[in-house]
Amino acid sequence: MTDMTVVGQSAPRLEGHEKITGRTAYVDDMQRPGMLHAAVLRSPYAHARLVSVDVTAARALPGVHCVLTGEDFPHHYGAFVRDEVALARGKVRYVGEPVAVVAADSLALARQALGLIATDYEELPAVMTPAEALAQDAPLVHDDFAAYGRRVAVPLPANVCAATTIAEGDVEAALAGCDVVIEGTYETQAQVHCYLEPCGALAEADAAGKLTVWSSCQSVFRVQATVAEVLGMPMSRVRAIATRVGGAFGGKSDVTVQPLAALLALRTRRPVKLVLSRDDDFMMMRTRHPATIWMKTGAMADGRLVARAARVTLDGGAYAEDSSAVLGFALLIARGPYRIDHVRMEGQVAYTNRLRAAGFRGYGNPQVTFAGECQVDEVAARLGRDPIDLRLQNAVRAGDRWVGGQAIEACGFAECLEKLRDALPPRVPGRGIGVACVTHISGILSTSAIVRVLEDGTVTLNTGAVDLGEGADTVLAQICAETLKIPLDRINYTVPDTDGSPYNWSTGGSRVTYMVGRAVAGAAGQARDRLFEHAAEMLECASGDLELRAGGRVGIVGVPGAEVPFRDISGRAHWVAGGPIIGTTSVMFEGGGFDPKRSAVTGNGIGKLGTFVFGAQAAEVEVDDVTGQIAVRRIWAAHDVGRAINPTAVEGQIAGGIVQGLGYALYEDLRFDGPNPANPTLMDYKVPGALDVPEITPIIVEHPEPSGPFGAKGIGEPPLVPVAPAIANAVADARGVRLKALPMTPERVLAALDGRR
Repeated sequence: MTDMTVVGQSAPRLEGHEKITGRTAYVDDMQRPGMLHAAVLRSPYAHARLVSVDVTAARALPGVHCVLTGEDFPHHYGAFVRDEVALARGKVRYVGEPVAVVAADSLALARQALGLIATDYEELPAVMTPAEALAQDAPLVHDDFAAYGRRVAVPLPANVCAATTIAEGDVEAALAGCDVVIEGTYETQAQVHCYLEPCGALAEADAAGKLTVWSSCQSVFRVQATVAEVLGMPMSRVRAIATRVGGAFGGKSDVTVQPLAALLALRTRRPVKLVLSRDDDFMMMRTRHPATIWMKTGAMADGRLVARAARVTLDGGAYAEDSSAVLGFALLIARGPYRIDHVRMEGQVAYTNRLRAAGFRGYGNPQVTFAGECQVDEVAARLGRDPIDLRLQNAVRAGDRWVGGQAIEACGFAECLEKLRDALPPRVPGRGIGVACVTHISGILSTSAIVRVLEDGTVTLNTGAVDLGEGADTVLAQICAETLKIPLDRINYTVPDTDGSPYNWSTGGSRVTYMVGRAVAGAAGQARDRLFEHAAEMLECASGDLELRAGGRVGIVGVPGAEVPFRDISGRAHWVAGGPIIGTTSVMFEGGGFDPKRSAVTGNGIGKLGTFVFGAQAAEVEVDDVTGQIAVRRIWAAHDVGRAINPTAVEGQIAGGIVQGLGYALYEDLRFDGPNPANPTLMDYKVPGALDVPEITPIIVEHPEPSGPFGAKGIGEPPLVPVAPAIANAVADARGVRLKALPMTPERVLAALDGRR
């Protein structure tokens, strides 16, 4: 077999030409004959009894074809707690919660009809923070919580939707024996996903009542399952198709507006498109979990980190969503990428009358890593140690085990630190440099792939994985092309469609390259084996004597002229013997779960996780003593990706994660004026612009993962995670002040500087 020709190359994006020429079709670009347009009525109250919703006048408006309320959606749904309904029923639980939806001949007419809906509310006391929600005799966000179905059925206090504890060793005794103990409380904020494309869906029912739903989503299979559940239909009667996605970052991992468009289409027997305005998306959708983290880290005089304890409280908003898993993962990862033998991590998620919090790039990791990496730097300062040297001393290595006992098979963490140190320039007067590290995972849940060799020898690859704009289609096609030794342009990558695509859980959790890539490599390998079986008969030799040759040919090892092209092999299979050449592979992540002999775990909302990825970053900053402004000048980012299938795509993920992390660190914060979001527009909610982005130096480290496709692991989420603590540590290096709340605004910087003065 020839050397690799596709994997490891910076191949152009498969969809690049359509995007740069403006031909990409998103949901809002779609049209169907006779299509209606929909709009949503939002609640003006954070917490209120929904006494009545009178839609008589709205339904009477000419051009209005259907108006739905919560009474039309009787079924609850939810990933961990079945606490949600598609439209509010009984009461509303946050400002912006959908109350009614209208389908009309035009969007303007649908919005006009919203103004004719008469609603009667009985306002209730609201709890806007976890502290308020967890107070004794606090108003209940969910009066009937005990009646909901739950995946983790443990007793919980009022207004708590999830609680977890993970412990190993004896933390109290270990901390008591430490020479240095750092303790602090850290606050992180609600970050909005701010994808460029708002949530949207188009639904159509055929003559037999089968639904087709096109939508901007992260998983067509989660859309299919949830729409079917909400509408009380068999999954086989719901077809979900992914359109091009203009960003998601976790905010589209579950359904958004698909059930609303779907029922409108069923009721009207016409196609219905529902695309949220930017205001609607801000007010109705999801944020990152705000968090309060108390943490204590203990070390010995020689620099060994020996103990860490943490208590994490997440604000889950009005509905549970993925909160249980976000909390569980945050606690699992809170140790950091270090050999710390004694840990106790506990946490809870509080219901509040705010927007739902959900999975967001990093999935609980950015919150706890902000606290943990700041404390590692404080330990280094107390011991007079270089921050990188201290981290190298304590770094996990291949062969170590994670909290819970999961094995770390491949680990380039130490090399990330070493390459980061080598990349840093001499210090510039007036500037500070801070370091922070990250560990994450890319192994989770199940997926599958189908590879089919067409009659002309080209190949169709079908995975069901949705490309969110990160280039997953291209990377998976590269894995297929490399396995079969054919050019990338001979791969046809299909659109995810539940009627024809094999199952994939979701594009999330930094899992696509690793998990779906494994399935693709397996399916392509099966197709290769079938090609060999036919070629052996055609060339009159044993299959073991054959090799793949570049350009889509199979030949006899050591005999240059003895070969047959894929076209001839596939033609024989289709028309003479054996049948079409198809490879199929299904994969479930089978990594180790929690070892009860090693760890004490309660209320855990996550399953088997692993295939650990690592990274180390450094930020160089200037701090203006007069304005409090933090100017980030440069960021260096070394990340172990196992194997870079597409180096340019890896560098793009690193840069994109850093920019989003920069927003989390310095700017982004969905604030509230009482119960109302105070800055729910891009005019007032600041995200990094081009002029805010520093010079970014990506450093790719490759320690191949034995179970990964060509050794690859994930890179989607890790680059965001260490940005905030790296900047905080750089500020401490530059000005000697420690910031413990995000975002690190000029006001907070000035307050810290004034406190030091």
